[in-house]
Amino acid sequence: MTVEKIDADGSAMSSDLPTVEIKSLVKSFSGRTVLDNVDFTVQPGSIVSIIGRSGGGKTTLMRCINLLEQPDSGTITLQGEAVFTGQKTVCKDLAKLRQSVGMVFQRFYLFPHLTALENVMLAQMKGLRVPEKQALDTAIELLAEVGLTHRALAFPEQMSGGEQQRVAIARALALGPKLLLFDEPTSALDPESTRDVLAVMRRLGNAGMTMVIVTHEVPFAREVSDQVVFIDGGHIIERGTPVDIIDNPREARTKAFLQSYTTAG
Repeated sequence: MTVEKIDADGSAMSSDLPTVEIKSLVKSFSGRTVLDNVDFTVQPGSIVSIIGRSGGGKTTLMRCINLLEQPDSGTITLQGEAVFTGQKTVCKDLAKLRQSVGMVFQRFYLFPHLTALENVMLAQMKGLRVPEKQALDTAIELLAEVGLTHRALAFPEQMSGGEQQRVAIARALALGPKLLLFDEPTSALDPESTRDVLAVMRRLGNAGMTMVIVTHEVPFAREVSDQVVFIDGGHIIERGTPVDIIDNPREARTKAFLQSYTTAG
C-alpha cells in the first residue's frame, strides 16, 4: 500500500514540522471540562494510539484536531499552520482541512444507495472535483488495497461491518490525506472483521501514513504505535513508547486502567 507524502497542492510535505501540535487545549460540554489544558504532538510518519476509559476525553481530542469540535481555548497547528488560536478558528478552508486530515469513525457512514465503488468515487468527485474516470481508477486501486475488489459493486447492506469499515478507509484515503484519524474503528465489529480492519491499518502504518488512533485494542496499540498516550479525566496522564506505557506504566491511573483491561480480557 503506497502513501504519497505530498500536500493537497502537490508540493512535498516538510518533515521538519510536526503534523499536529496542540498546546493548552481546553474543551467543555455543558459546563463539564472534558479536556483540561492538554498538550499533544504528532510527528510526520508516526502512529500515535490514544487509550483510556470511556468519557476520558480521547474522542473529543481527536475531533478537535480537524475541528469537528471547536475548542474553548488553546492552539492547534497542522503542519506549521495554525487552524485554531486563542478562542477562535483561524482556518480559512475547513473543507480542505478535512480532506488533508481524514477521519474514520466507529460507524461507517457510507451512502446506502451507492455501491462500495461509488462511495469511494463520490468522495473524490465532490471533495477534489476530479474527473469521473480518474475517480473510478483511484477507487478501483484503493478497494484492491483494502482487499475488497470482489465487493466493488456491493451495496452497504450487502456487506459485513468489517467490509463497510474498509470501504470507509478507502474513501478517506481517496482524498489524499496527510493524516488519518481513527475513532475506535473496530468497536462495532466481530473478531474476524476486527482482524481484517486492523490488518489494513497495519499496512497503512508500514507504508508511512501518519495516524492517530483512539482504540481499545491494547495489543494492537502495542504492536503498531510509535507512541501511546493514556488520557483520563481530561488530562494526559502518561505518554511514551508502547514499552513505557503498556508494559511499564508509572502512574497509578495507567496501571489501574491496564489491569482492568487485562482482567476484562
